[in-house]
Amino acid sequence: MKYGLPLAAAVCAADQSRLEDFAVRGLLQAALVLALKSGLEDAPVARRPSGEGRGFPSGHSAAAAFGAADLAGKCFEDEAAAGAAAYGAAGLTAYSRVHAGQHTPAQAMAGALIGFSFGAASFGIGTEGASFSVGLTF
Repeated sequence: MKYGLPLAAAVCAADQSRLEDFAVRGLLQAALVLALKSGLEDAPVARRPSGEGRGFPSGHSAAAAFGAADLAGKCFEDEAAAGAAAYGAAGLTAYSRVHAGQHTPAQAMAGALIGFSFGAASFGIGTEGASFSVGLTF
């Protein structure tokens, strides 16, 4: 899901003529994750369950949540079930990182929140304005 959800979101973004905004948000999300991993490399919060560093935040969780939030908020606006499925897949990705012993729950949640924030946002590049949409309306 680290690659599948963002790829599906990229296809949708291209179809909706918002690929540039999507790409900028995706690059910024990845840059933030990498900067945090590098900057906090040996900090206690970055220690993986195995004892290694660079665990904060989870890049897999961030990428999956980024794709899910973009899909749910911009591609599945009127399809709550599809949006919920995308978020569910992202949640399972985060869970799998914890279950595999690669991250702590806090590291996985931090990654997911970063990805969600950038995925649900829209910077307004090539459109009328910036926005934030999670895509699940009830």
